[in-house]
Amino acid sequence: MEQEAAQREAEELQRLQWQPRRVRGWGLLQLLGYLVFLQPIVTELHLRRKNVKFLFVRFSAWHYAGADKLWAGLVTTLCEGIRHQYGALPFSVYSVLNNRPTTTPDCCQGEWHCRRRVCLALLGLMAALCLGVGLLYLSMGGHALGHSGAQGSLLRAFGGAATTLSGSGMLMAMYSVGKHLFVSQRKKIERLVSREKFGSHLGFMCEVKKEVELLTDFLCFLEIYQRCRLRVVVEVTGLDTCCPERAVGVLNAINTLLSDSHAPFIFILVVDPSILVSCLESAGSMKGTADNGYLFLNRTVTLPFSVPMMGRRTKLRFLHDAVQSRDDLLYREMTRKLRQAGGNAGSEGVGLLSVDTQAGTESAQGLLDAEAARLIREALFCLYDERDCLYEYVPDDVVSMRRIVNTVPITVRLLQQQEGNLGGPTPRQAVAWVVLANQWPCRLSWGLQCLEDRQQSGGAPEARALLWDVFCANSRELHTMTKALQNVLDLDGDPELFERFLGADFPFTVAEAQKLLRCTVNLDHSIRRRMGLIRAVSALKTPSPPKSPEGDAHHASHGGNHEPGTSGSRPATEYAPTQASEALHPWGCAQCVKPRPVV
Repeated sequence: MEQEAAQREAEELQRLQWQPRRVRGWGLLQLLGYLVFLQPIVTELHLRRKNVKFLFVRFSAWHYAGADKLWAGLVTTLCEGIRHQYGALPFSVYSVLNNRPTTTPDCCQGEWHCRRRVCLALLGLMAALCLGVGLLYLSMGGHALGHSGAQGSLLRAFGGAATTLSGSGMLMAMYSVGKHLFVSQRKKIERLVSREKFGSHLGFMCEVKKEVELLTDFLCFLEIYQRCRLRVVVEVTGLDTCCPERAVGVLNAINTLLSDSHAPFIFILVVDPSILVSCLESAGSMKGTADNGYLFLNRTVTLPFSVPMMGRRTKLRFLHDAVQSRDDLLYREMTRKLRQAGGNAGSEGVGLLSVDTQAGTESAQGLLDAEAARLIREALFCLYDERDCLYEYVPDDVVSMRRIVNTVPITVRLLQQQEGNLGGPTPRQAVAWVVLANQWPCRLSWGLQCLEDRQQSGGAPEARALLWDVFCANSRELHTMTKALQNVLDLDGDPELFERFLGADFPFTVAEAQKLLRCTVNLDHSIRRRMGLIRAVSALKTPSPPKSPEGDAHHASHGGNHEPGTSGSRPATEYAPTQASEALHPWGCAQCVKPRPVV
């Protein structure tokens, strides 16, 4: 946007040969003079200007998530951003004088007209002040020369009155400017919000609307002064972390600010549409208006833009930057100790036995730290190595990349402490396991839970068996639990990528999975506990009712006449002996079996 603004400014400069005015340094004094003495006029030349200057304001809804009126935070952030951009003094002077731009019916090319009333008022005050000071001086001079006291008193009375009137007028103007200088619009709106009785009154919205209109008029004045169009770009983030009612309030405030066709505002919503749609549909104030959240967003958003998927080079560059910018205190501490150990190794001579023992311990720890640093570097390199396929499974968002990068050093360090140099999982396997737990926590937890249940029941698979085979053997059971595990399943990524990851590219065995599980820190273990509880409940069956001795004797006497699997077989009567007794006994002697109630 800034590049587009610079290009338009260069084209406008070539067309009109007019330099844009600045508001810094001496330009600030010139701006104050224009604010006091000149009236801006919206001309046809101004409307045809193509050069644009963008003012960027960032609004994080998370900072105001605890406020009752989140949309008021949006308005205060907007006012504070513009006040910070141009300074408090110009806006305070404009608030007092209210020098709104006007339009003229005639084809006037001049953009500024002199404010005669203001000039005459200032001249009158200055004249009254000079007259009062002169009269006071004459009265004091006459008193010193010994003139009559009545004449001196009259001069002092008129001089004092003129000085008081003119001075009080100037002091009132200075007081108003100082009041707006120290009490900003943000403080005004926050003070209104703090009043519960006034906050629920209609006058609250009226006052906020007045402040926004004042801000819009000030921007229009600056457009004519700077000879360019101004656009305030407000970046709204964190809206999907707020409760539905407050998120809806921010959207309504945005619609209100954009209701004016000449409003110089551009709002950029950086949100997850699925979460925002859920907020709209669940908000009580939007019933009947946003029953379909997607349709409401289509009516509100004028330029939808979804960030496309990252290319290979872009993803590798982001991963490399995430690794290079990692501020790992543990890694830096290990490097510092390693350098100290290396520097002291050549300078140490023969010492006492205690000193030698301590030096040997520090040297051993230094070797462990050096090995850990090497393993961590090797594991992190696998993330952005274009010859490896691991980067294909890393998500495109930067937050997930940083989460993976921050988890890898801890996992490698724990793996080193548990396995040592016994030939455990490699650094590549460790970082692949971190990516697996980050991208498919539900499916991985299901496979690990099924493996644990088989081990507890005595039918554990071999150590060389693949974890993918364990998952495939129990995938149908997971499909039956999709309703109970819907929220957990939403955490998983692409199922096809999971199959390729665990089945082809990184075929972890049962033994490797058990070793890596002890070092896993980015997998929520409560997911596995929940799955184990659901499996235990679904495995429960209704107990069979007790058998009747008379019925057993009866079937024993007729059992030789029936082949296995016929209607006389016993298993068919164990589930419903009372209700279906006649159907299960073709001899018509249902009275022979006396049913007992199930206890």
